[in-house]
Amino acid sequence: MPESLTVDELAARIGLPSSTIRMYQTKGVLHAPRRQGRVAYYDASHVERLTLVQRLQQRGFSLPAIAELISAREKGESVAAVLGFSEAEGPDDWVRIKVRDIKHLIPTGDVQPRLLLRAMRLGLVRWKYGWPHTRRWALEAGGRLAGLRVPSDDVMDSFTRLRTATDAVAADFVRLFERQFWPELARKAGDENQLENVRALLVELTYTAETAVVGTLRESIRDAAEEFASRHGLLPSDDYQPAWAEQPLPPIAENLMDPAGDLPSEQEIENFLKRGDEDEPGR
Repeated sequence: MPESLTVDELAARIGLPSSTIRMYQTKGVLHAPRRQGRVAYYDASHVERLTLVQRLQQRGFSLPAIAELISAREKGESVAAVLGFSEAEGPDDWVRIKVRDIKHLIPTGDVQPRLLLRAMRLGLVRWKYGWPHTRRWALEAGGRLAGLRVPSDDVMDSFTRLRTATDAVAADFVRLFERQFWPELARKAGDENQLENVRALLVELTYTAETAVVGTLRESIRDAAEEFASRHGLLPSDDYQPAWAEQPLPPIAENLMDPAGDLPSEQEIENFLKRGDEDEPGR
């Protein structure tokens, strides 16, 4: 039988005044008790909730912020959504997949339940209200790959490897947040805007991570394209000289035409750092 506690017994268990517990109910951070006649009875779920509230208050979260977190979780929203990483904005919006969408995404016409199940296990597809749903960006990317006649299993193989890589990137940024920013936030536990502070920092880190990942991906694709072109003989040989190569180049262009593979010595780098931007060589 579930544990039953009166408000006074609950207050003694948690170490709070009974009036504070009633106030928490009014503020929306504690769910209503079970009533039997005129007596209210609390159970283990109330003990657990009050312990959570105390822990969040110790970390500087105000009661309105705690109520927002709890309310969102009770509605099934993710922590990411509460912290400002909305699941319903632009490319991250969840959209319903219709049968014609599936047939478009699988150009061979081989529509099999196993493909949808695999996509669900990978998190690409969710089943809600009797319909499959996916992110708008996934639907768009899937349509483009289908137009290129890429097999669906190959697409999901690639996504699996991509997700492994992005999970590692996300873990790196979470560790960065925990190491560099969380101690400072914990020291400012009295700040009433703690949730907003956490939200702002995480949003900033997310945009920074996105910028770094996209930029790094572009660099990787450029390098991979060069390697592919070289491997398949798509590049001219080293002794190839286009007609314009015999013409003299302006000095500034010559300075920019250094071979990409040349690396400066440590001394050159040290001289650059000491020189500063105002004293450019040759000026």
